[in-house]
Amino acid sequence: MLSKLVKPVCRNPLPIENILKLATCRGNASVANFVPEEPSGPSMKTDIPGPKSKQLMKQLSNVYNLGSTQYLVNYEKSSGNYIVDADDNIMLDTYTQISTMPLGYNHPALLNVFNDEHNLKSLINRPALGVYPGIDWPQRMENLFKQVSPKLPKITPMMCGACSNENAIKTSFIAYRMRERGNKDFTEVEKKSSIMNQLPGCPELSILSFRGAFHGRTVATLSCTHSMAIHKLDVPSFAHWPIATFPMYKYPLEENRRENEEIDNKCLEEVEDLIEMQKKTCPVAGLIIEPIQSEGGDNHASPEFFQKLQKICKKNGVAYIIDEVQTGCGPTGKFWCHEHFNLPNPPDIVTFSKKMQMAGFFHSDEITVKHPSRIFNTWMGDPGKTILLEAILEVIKTQNLLDQVNRTGKRLFEGLEQLQKEFPDMLHSLRGRGTFIAINAKGSELRDNIIKNLKKNGVQSGGCGTESIRHRPALIFKEHHADIYLDILRNVVKDLSKGKKRN
Repeated sequence: MLSKLVKPVCRNPLPIENILKLATCRGNASVANFVPEEPSGPSMKTDIPGPKSKQLMKQLSNVYNLGSTQYLVNYEKSSGNYIVDADDNIMLDTYTQISTMPLGYNHPALLNVFNDEHNLKSLINRPALGVYPGIDWPQRMENLFKQVSPKLPKITPMMCGACSNENAIKTSFIAYRMRERGNKDFTEVEKKSSIMNQLPGCPELSILSFRGAFHGRTVATLSCTHSMAIHKLDVPSFAHWPIATFPMYKYPLEENRRENEEIDNKCLEEVEDLIEMQKKTCPVAGLIIEPIQSEGGDNHASPEFFQKLQKICKKNGVAYIIDEVQTGCGPTGKFWCHEHFNLPNPPDIVTFSKKMQMAGFFHSDEITVKHPSRIFNTWMGDPGKTILLEAILEVIKTQNLLDQVNRTGKRLFEGLEQLQKEFPDMLHSLRGRGTFIAINAKGSELRDNIIKNLKKNGVQSGGCGTESIRHRPALIFKEHHADIYLDILRNVVKDLSKGKKRN
């Protein structure tokens, strides 16, 4: 049902001044941190960026484009859920390097990883894994599969999220053509024509993507990305690749169930129509979709939508690619977000990166590329990042971090819902899974002001879409961290609300 995304419960957020009292009243267990050296709360000494950051940014600007740089970070001092900048400002980080830090900063389990001489040598002797994998690589891949494979039998390691999606797209094209030629080898005409970018070697095929999507900044992934113009300007695109409408629900879900189901049905009909239309000119070989559209505004769709989408793909011989680059490794309360959808069968491809440290994609046997070097790059992954992932998975398991994510997510969601009720003229459309939560401000200017003022008050946060505030804390973000954040957010929104009324 649509209401399964998150069921809100009313709650008053805990004021920050009561948090330390809780430590005394309840004992250390209630507010103990997963990283013992973590600060007790934010501490701001300068504006952001401060004088030291500005000095370093000036130096860096001689050789580096600083357009997206906010400040310089002292990674030695950063700890747990807190990021420390060059001016020793301590901020609670709810954004974690664009959702890439599963255990926060300087987690002791990760600090010890490369004290092991074997791990250190795996780090410094970085191999071209597709050609010369180390003797321990088979065991590492086997261990990885046992712990996190989304019920898919094969893995192709890659370098980053965009690289993973780019090669997932290539894999879809190759699998489609191999089926068309009856799994036979290439003809000489195909080989010669492909060198000149011509038919039949370079066929007219397409990938179906969705409005609001973000899948990367490489050329093919840009043709599947439809969230911000700045990503796509001046870059040629595959103009014949179809773009479908992603469901844009009305909130709260419980009050708009029937209308949202109609939105699902319209979007699914559009997908079927587009696939059928493309068959005559540029057939759809694959469909790529995020379980939650992240950069596009944290847009959700129901489990039923994803189930029916899979049926459409299967009926039309279209590879079903789920992009879990931002949602994978636990932030939604399950290891893979698509596990929430109860799909009857695994997707054909699941891509990953970010919190996983390493990148790549899991895939089915049916679309495995049989010719060597077709899906390939120099590194084909990174043993150093894989070793870090092994340590991360062990911590997730032994410290039950997915349970923690669900507990903290409940606290965070309920607190945000209370703020939404308290400031209905400023906040709306709360949605999320686990701690992967977003709430909209009334307009992009207000959203940007909230994020700016959160930073002034010691919270590093992030936005997405045109007016959404997104939450991407580490898996070690606990209930008392949520309370600190909610109290600061409430003060920020309250102050902005007063200013709005004065104007």
